[in-house]
Amino acid sequence: MGCDGGTIPKRHELVKGPKKVEKVDKDAELVAQWNYCTLSQEILRRPIVACELGRLYNKDAVIEFLLDKSAEKALGKAASHIKSIKNVTELKLSDNPAWEGDKGNTKGDKHDDLQRARFICPVVGLEMNGRHRFCFLRCCGCVFSERALKEIKAEVCHTCGAAFQEDDVIVLNGTKEDVDGLKTRMEERRLRAKLEKKSQGHQKLRQGSLKKPVLILERRETTWLPKAQVGPVVSTGSCFEKAGNPGGRVQVSLEWVDGKPKPVLCHVSRECTELSLAGG
Repeated sequence: MGCDGGTIPKRHELVKGPKKVEKVDKDAELVAQWNYCTLSQEILRRPIVACELGRLYNKDAVIEFLLDKSAEKALGKAASHIKSIKNVTELKLSDNPAWEGDKGNTKGDKHDDLQRARFICPVVGLEMNGRHRFCFLRCCGCVFSERALKEIKAEVCHTCGAAFQEDDVIVLNGTKEDVDGLKTRMEERRLRAKLEKKSQGHQKLRQGSLKKPVLILERRETTWLPKAQVGPVVSTGSCFEKAGNPGGRVQVSLEWVDGKPKPVLCHVSRECTELSLAGG
């Protein structure tokens, strides 16, 4: 039994087996992570920034993303956690003196050497090509290899001397477990900042409410008024003693009748909150 043309089919042509899983080239994946922007897929150019999950971006690509969030971009999910430019840190990278890039090409098309890392660890000299774990500090943006931080333990940055804590250390292009841990820390950090901002707002409201009575008393200061107006005039001394309320204040109001002022005596309690008519 054969097919048209007298050919005999083989078993693998008739029986369909499971599809082979395509293997991802690890070298190509490393080159993409450490040399291209996660958002725009363009080659990384200074200024380079990193998010709280350890991903690398071109700063101009992040700014364009924040200004134009309405545009439907397939890679927008990779930066959905970036709400403002404050959520990224500009990196201070150390150039690799062995990397030439396109300096050696004086003729022909431009070419970037992606096999050699553009940046290195300033402490131990390891290349930042994905074969070694690197991290940066959120407080200053300096980048080091993880080996440098472990071998030279310190509470200040090896380059700029800025103090940092364990929460400031962010692993660059880490594993899935690293990203999950960084995401948890990011959410906790943002929640703490939100609660602190809310508590500061309550304190300002309390301080403002305590100042209100003082402002009211200042507004109640009385002055002499011209003849055309009617207003209170405050007096103290013997007039107050006659009112029989020592320790407080006396307020005299003037009413103009037939062109002549007619005083009306009122006394005020010590707290200056209640008024009562004493005589006329």
